[in-house]
Amino acid sequence: MVTKEQTVNLSDPSLYLNRELSWLGFNERVLAQAKDERHPLLERMRFVSISETNLDEFFMIRVAGLQQQVAAELPNPVPDGMTPEEQLSRIRNHTKDFFADQRAVLRKDLLPALKREGIDLASHDDLQKREQQQLRELFARDILPILTPLAVDPAHPFPHISNLSLNLLVVIQDVGREVMARIKVPTTIERFVRVPPTESPEETTAPGVHEEIKLVRVEEVIAANLDELFPGKEILASYVFQVTRNADLVIEEDEASDLLQTIEDELAGRWFGQSARLMVTDSMPDALREWLAENLGVDQSSVYATPEPLGLGDFEEFTHLDRGDLLYPPITPRIPDQIRTSRSITSAIREGDILLYHPYDSFAPVVEFVRAAADDPGVLAIKQTLYRVGSNSPIVEALSDARDEQTQVAVLVELKARFDEEPNITWARRLEAQGVHVAYGIVGLKTHAKICLVVRREGGGLRRYVHLGTGNYNPSTARLYTDFSYFTDDPSFGEDGSDLFNYLTGYSEQEEYQELLVAPLTMREKFVELVREQAERAGREEPARISCKMNSLTDPKIIEELYLASQAGVKIEMVIRGICCLKPGLEGISENIRVVSLVGRFLEHARIYAFGEGEDEKIYLGSADLMQRNLDRRVEQLFPLREARHRQKTRRLLDLQLTDTANAWEMNSDGDYTCLRPQEGEDPLDSQALLLEEPF
Repeated sequence: MVTKEQTVNLSDPSLYLNRELSWLGFNERVLAQAKDERHPLLERMRFVSISETNLDEFFMIRVAGLQQQVAAELPNPVPDGMTPEEQLSRIRNHTKDFFADQRAVLRKDLLPALKREGIDLASHDDLQKREQQQLRELFARDILPILTPLAVDPAHPFPHISNLSLNLLVVIQDVGREVMARIKVPTTIERFVRVPPTESPEETTAPGVHEEIKLVRVEEVIAANLDELFPGKEILASYVFQVTRNADLVIEEDEASDLLQTIEDELAGRWFGQSARLMVTDSMPDALREWLAENLGVDQSSVYATPEPLGLGDFEEFTHLDRGDLLYPPITPRIPDQIRTSRSITSAIREGDILLYHPYDSFAPVVEFVRAAADDPGVLAIKQTLYRVGSNSPIVEALSDARDEQTQVAVLVELKARFDEEPNITWARRLEAQGVHVAYGIVGLKTHAKICLVVRREGGGLRRYVHLGTGNYNPSTARLYTDFSYFTDDPSFGEDGSDLFNYLTGYSEQEEYQELLVAPLTMREKFVELVREQAERAGREEPARISCKMNSLTDPKIIEELYLASQAGVKIEMVIRGICCLKPGLEGISENIRVVSLVGRFLEHARIYAFGEGEDEKIYLGSADLMQRNLDRRVEQLFPLREARHRQKTRRLLDLQLTDTANAWEMNSDGDYTCLRPQEGEDPLDSQALLLEEPF
């Protein structure tokens, strides 16, 4: 076995990439999809929206956290050695370039392309007089009544500006002096206002021809009609601005007698958190920017001036237009024969373990698994974890209906699922009202594991059925995210499931599991053991391979183990969608490691960890990324694929994604990514498109 670890300091900061900068690189790859003409036009608009909302959350959580570290004078060293101040400086430079790129994509590419398709996002100033008058009437009827202008002067203190709201700063001439007013752009109406057509659609739209659509941003409509809000006053100017606030919740769980109420109280403050960023239009004079920043408590380094429009996340509204020809056609997920031809989902599971890969395979069997258990008089208990379930959840409906005198229903609701706290509180209260046993997990740990356990009376005894997943119990995201579902009635999985729920809901200190790897108990230790096993094989000059697929890789101890395995000669290939702090291709350290990121139509969300080759290959699926938070501060699970047919399917998937030349980006040793494209004369290999065409 190679022993270069004795001469190379694997804690050297130069061997690690900064987590925050790596994430920003991922968001660049998201924006790159907006430039890719392989995607339908409105889908490209959706990617612009996603890149904006991603960045909003990044500032609300990651940047706000760095700012707090600076304010508290905490060094908080990271493996790459950058200080919080250095990180904030790099983030600012990157973000300024990113905003310029976003708006260039819109202005030069997407909006002209939309106009050619009959969808025109027009400037209010460019409208015909008649159209402006129609919008003025619409303003008076539908917008003016819900606006609340707030004066800012010695008698009226600067108002609170809620998180991510769009606002107009209005400059008014009043009795020889300039005064300010703020108007919040309402969120109860659509951001893009439809300009009434000049003729009726019947007269202008022939069969196969789409009606032309002209839209104007609502803040422009408000700005053009400010005289209705301030009659008798001279309006000198108006400018759009937006504030991003710290949205991370700080909960002292051991001091919270009622965790649900404590989180609900904290949520109310999310919109009032400390300002982390001020966005203004580049037309706003410097003096006004400084005045706004001072009143909002924002450092000048956190002020970003960009061309209009602000709030690009709202461009998601374009995908709701009646133009299905400019969107991906809906997919028809498959239901495997094993399920489709069986009398029930439980009888299908008794025939053999079932592995599904969403969205290519339907999520309906997962919903049916819970729903059938709720309606089955033979079911004695249903236990389930819920992290993000979405609105109008059929899973929650089924769990609510299941509660009767014969069925025990226990649900672990993770109240601290970031940005899903409010709906989770709603679901928790609803389930409790139905008599469901609702628990909130273990103090200090988020519960991120995806598991549902059904206990059924059969043949004079009890049989346990288990569903394990890599994604949330959310039918909506299951149509957009790639994730695995695994059904089994294997007794060892059932016993592990029971032990895990006892750990989550009671005082069990169970640390040994037959099949599952459970964080923070056994997962880290077992993962390191599996990596070292491959390194030892390589040292004996036996075939050694590690293949992984995950969202993020940041844990420094795991990265060290992968570096050591690479030095020993292990071939390591990883599909990492987002953050990667490991540097591949470093001579003598990681030249045997390859990292690929896939960004395409579907969000790559599944986690796969494969060790070895051929019949001896061990493959685990689950909910955990290789991050300190997942391995040490969350309850997670990884489960093994025991059947060769399932391992072969999963290996094929990994190999397919590692050879993708349509959605893939390969990571260089400096942290930059190269977009992979086919050799000249070859067609691109689109792993997502192929999986839509043929069974997983």
